[in-house]
Amino acid sequence: MRTFVYVDAFNLYYGCLKGTPYKWLDLARLCALMLPSHRIERIKYFRARIGSRANDPEAPRRQQTYLRALRTIPGLEIFYGHFLTHPVQMRLANPQPNQSAFVWVIKTDEKGSDVNLATQLLCDAYNRRFECAVIVSGDSDLLAPVRVVMNELKLPVGVLNPQQRPCRVLQKQATFYKHIRAGVLAASQFPDTLTDAHGTFSKPSDWSMRP
Repeated sequence: MRTFVYVDAFNLYYGCLKGTPYKWLDLARLCALMLPSHRIERIKYFRARIGSRANDPEAPRRQQTYLRALRTIPGLEIFYGHFLTHPVQMRLANPQPNQSAFVWVIKTDEKGSDVNLATQLLCDAYNRRFECAVIVSGDSDLLAPVRVVMNELKLPVGVLNPQQRPCRVLQKQATFYKHIRAGVLAASQFPDTLTDAHGTFSKPSDWSMRP
């Protein structure tokens, strides 16, 4: 079955990669293991570029190395959203006596990736570019485009959920629904060293130690 895969990178990372040694993830291998009866023709990867942080100045370098690894996969495309950082006032869960119940915090949100994913999914479906779509995400916000593709365009949509908790609305709607397990992640790693048109490069040496 001719299949396109749509990867919500933010949801994938925080669902099953953060704090693990599996961040050097080969998405083509993951798809082959989890979708053995599908012919994966395109993988579309949606994420925002990371900026340098005071507590982690090497984060952009690690991300660029990983994106370089992803570009070695035939048929993979990368679509960029952006991060928006702003101060917000939030309520404390357990304020102490004589302490304000609210505190100002710096909040960072990823913007655009979910919209980009939904747009690509709908455009590809309307143009009949796939026979089946698979979403790598546990984000219930994607329910609306999934419904359009399935109910209006009569095309199947599967879900590979990286979150530990099930997404009930996607589970109920999807043609099929699977959780991504640690064993599959472990079996889906790139080699430590890769080669592309620009030369040889390696997995970030600190990734097995850093969350």
